[in-house]
Amino acid sequence: MTKTDTQLQHDVQAELMWDPAINDTHIGVQCDKGVITLSGHVPDFAQKWAAERAALRVGGVSAMAVEIQVDLVDPGKYSDADVSRSVSNVLQLMAPEYSQRIKVMVEKGWLTLSGDVEWNFQRNAAVRQVSHVLGVKGMSNNINIRPKLIARAVKEEVRAALQRRAIQDIDSITIAIDGPDITLSGTVHSWSEKALAKHAAACMPGVRDVIDKVTVVI
Repeated sequence: MTKTDTQLQHDVQAELMWDPAINDTHIGVQCDKGVITLSGHVPDFAQKWAAERAALRVGGVSAMAVEIQVDLVDPGKYSDADVSRSVSNVLQLMAPEYSQRIKVMVEKGWLTLSGDVEWNFQRNAAVRQVSHVLGVKGMSNNINIRPKLIARAVKEEVRAALQRRAIQDIDSITIAIDGPDITLSGTVHSWSEKALAKHAAACMPGVRDVIDKVTVVI
């Protein structure tokens, strides 16, 4: 059963009121042709983020516009450098690899996260935790999901590509993995085999770069 605009508006308001992380006193909800608009102001980004998540939990909400402003209690207290350091510290406390793989940029209170992680829950956890950092006014989540590479899987893919061409040099190729980068070494008997091995490795999901050290022995 499709909800009316009035029903959707009421359900979103009820969800905002129910969520203990949100003070809905200054948040307005409108619905027009199924599109929910959240407006008003909150004292920190964590509440804005929580309000967005709460509205999206309501059945029937398929589109939403967010016009909530973050009005910091003391906006001059937090410089971009302070916010950036705080976010980096939060990521470091969550897991050391987060601070290595996730890049932080803050401009006029707007936080941009970039880099890559292996799982979606890691990306969501990072966003959820840093949303509570004081001084954050808004956020862009540009973190990519980059699956962890497994040497065996990469080698099987390269083997399959070579076997499709009736090439049997796969056993002479060594594959080393360093994060999202692959290094191919060893020997093959033609330039076409060398190019094919590199192409097969580069096509694997999660590969950023292929370092080709394969030698052609004729």
